[in-house]
Amino acid sequence: MPELPDVEGFRRVLADCARGRTVRRVEVRDAGVLHGVGARQLSDALEGRRFTEPERHGKWLLAHTGGPTVLLHFGMTGRLVCARPDDEAHPHDRVLLTLDGGRQLRYRDQRKLKGLWLADDPEAARLLDAQGPDALTVPRDGFDAALAGRRGRLKAALTDQSLLAGLGNLLADEILWQARLHPERPTGSLSDGERAALYRTMRQVLRTSVSAGHVPPRDTWLTGHRDAPGRAPCPRCGTRLRAGRVAGRTTVWCPHCQPEAD
Repeated sequence: MPELPDVEGFRRVLADCARGRTVRRVEVRDAGVLHGVGARQLSDALEGRRFTEPERHGKWLLAHTGGPTVLLHFGMTGRLVCARPDDEAHPHDRVLLTLDGGRQLRYRDQRKLKGLWLADDPEAARLLDAQGPDALTVPRDGFDAALAGRRGRLKAALTDQSLLAGLGNLLADEILWQARLHPERPTGSLSDGERAALYRTMRQVLRTSVSAGHVPPRDTWLTGHRDAPGRAPCPRCGTRLRAGRVAGRTTVWCPHCQPEAD
């Protein structure tokens, strides 16, 4: 599932492929990925427009044109691809934007759980307004403010996009494992020192993952072992990893490194 590091990679694809280039043609192969806008309306809005510097907020990508802005969300299987117009289309290429200079930007998505919006659509504005601060750029005081007074468990807080935008299942598990905090620890029980350590860990994990373009399955990270049959030993202490449902999601943790709070 694309998380913040993946979407930051898609932002770079968009910048490298389309920044400064004019949209010559919009081809919607599957209108099921369009939200609040039809295929003809999307073409009318974008054809003849020039892409400017794109932005990312959490898991959202904002493709600016100096006029309409296209919002992209990649759901579980979406991605952005730069190709040549004469390259054979992939079966899951849903929207193709042919640009000047012999390039084509493609929104590819197998499951079609999210898709494309135009920013002037009220639904799109509400979706963005509901986002918390970006997890990669939030300052320490903003992080503290997001968690302050929060009821419920840490895993649920970290993956709540209205509190912090961009963290998904893999990132939350990795951050909590590296910070030695149990995913079901009550958020309000963290001390100032634990909250500071959690913030530092989040920043470190995000920087490394953004550099890799995804959450890397490193041997020294939880992500390198979470999908092993029968659950592998913890790469830090050797204890057998546990898995369960936390905040409605499959969660992996080490019972030794991440003890439950007393």
